[in-house]
Amino acid sequence: MATPISAGPLREEDSLAGLEERIRRTLDLVSALRAERDAARQAAGTALSEMKKLRDEIEELRSERKQVRTRVEKLLGQMDLLAGS
Repeated sequence: MATPISAGPLREEDSLAGLEERIRRTLDLVSALRAERDAARQAAGTALSEMKKLRDEIEELRSERKQVRTRVEKLLGQMDLLAGS
């Protein structure tokens, strides 16, 4: 019984085609992961920027609250003086 001559090269070709396909899928995966990483970095940068903006706004509101408290205390003091006279 004779073995076909082309059986060896076909297996080698199939093996090479399989390897090429795995390499292509790996490259696609790496590309997708890089895109996800870049998107995550951009989202993190945006979040940090927004966080800084919110911190500044909180500080501004605290300052305003302190000013309002001082003014209200001053007005209450004046009302006490008026009520006492």
